[in-house]
Amino acid sequence: MDDPVIGHGLAQRYGRRNVFRNLDVVVPRGVTVLLGPNGAGKTTLLHTIVGLKRPVAGNLHVLGRDVLRRGGLRAVAARIGFLPQTVSHYPGYTVRDSVGYAAWLKGVPERDIGVKVDRALRLMNLSGRAASRMGSLSGGLLRRAGIAQAIVHEPALLILDEPAAGLDPQQRIELRRVLRKVADTATVLVSTHVVDDARHVADTLIVLNEGSVVFTGTVAGLEGLARTGTDGDSDLERGYLAALRQPAVRA
Repeated sequence: MDDPVIGHGLAQRYGRRNVFRNLDVVVPRGVTVLLGPNGAGKTTLLHTIVGLKRPVAGNLHVLGRDVLRRGGLRAVAARIGFLPQTVSHYPGYTVRDSVGYAAWLKGVPERDIGVKVDRALRLMNLSGRAASRMGSLSGGLLRRAGIAQAIVHEPALLILDEPAAGLDPQQRIELRRVLRKVADTATVLVSTHVVDDARHVADTLIVLNEGSVVFTGTVAGLEGLARTGTDGDSDLERGYLAALRQPAVRA
């Protein structure tokens, strides 16, 4: 299977509430941006892909393995990097310690950890904060440290849930640079509800609304849905709002 993530007929629920039912989703190589309003099911879908929440129905292949079969997720876990919305950390650890610990958890050989930590810190422009305690970091710096933890083992699939939250404009530009760099060797899946973030990095856009994929395609394809006289400050925003109002499409 060429596509790194393929899901068919996926269903998830919290209690009695269905988050999505019979959901089909394909994440191709490159950078895919998952768009959708708050409550659309983006985080639940990401948790499903990384194995934090097993679907109640459907099939899911990640990096060529059926992760719902016994041992399937374990076979690919070390090849996945994940940044949740809330960055887990020990406040007393330094940034270097935290990123090194993440490398160890992902099975990086001890002899290679130092080099990989240095690389991740450079990519996130954190080399100068390597000795800072995690508990002393601002929200934006903590987010950047979390991304360094997610990329330190050079994953084949990198999944980031709202990575730009808390970043200032310059840091958002730096994040785009990092995503493009990581995409040279890995598939990247990024969720956001900020439409304009997608323009600068996305090879593929997936729009999720009320638990359904309502659009899969390119930035130009989504812009093509825009209609004059509708809400939005750009064709991309207008196309996004149009996608939320219609059945699933591909472009």
